[in-house]
Amino acid sequence: RDLGLWKFELNDEEWAIAEQLRGVLKILKDATLFFSRSTPNLATVILAMDLIDEKLTTYSCNRQYHSSICSAVQLAKATLNWYYQLTDQSEVYRIAMVLHPRHKLVYFRNARWEDDWVTTA
Repeated sequence: RDLGLWKFELNDEEWAIAEQLRGVLKILKDATLFFSRSTPNLATVILAMDLIDEKLTTYSCNRQYHSSICSAVQLAKATLNWYYQLTDQSEVYRIAMVLHPRHKLVYFRNARWEDDWVTTA
């Protein structure tokens, strides 16, 4: 019996786009699973945001990705950056990084924060 579902079948180009999207979404899945399994602290949130931003930047610059994927990645990066800038409004994030035994002020210097910002932190 024909249910008319064949019209929803993906063509080769759509499968290629879906495959690219799967690769891009993996970083978000990994972050979600990481924070679901453990008790996150503020320092790990910032580091995760940095890693996601780095990956999204790499994806957005990759000319092998379909233009729709690049556009979606740029929107995701803009959304992430909006949330990231919100951390600047809370001293708690900077305090968490400075007090973290592994990071201290090294994180801010490695992230190339301006000296005034590092001093404020």
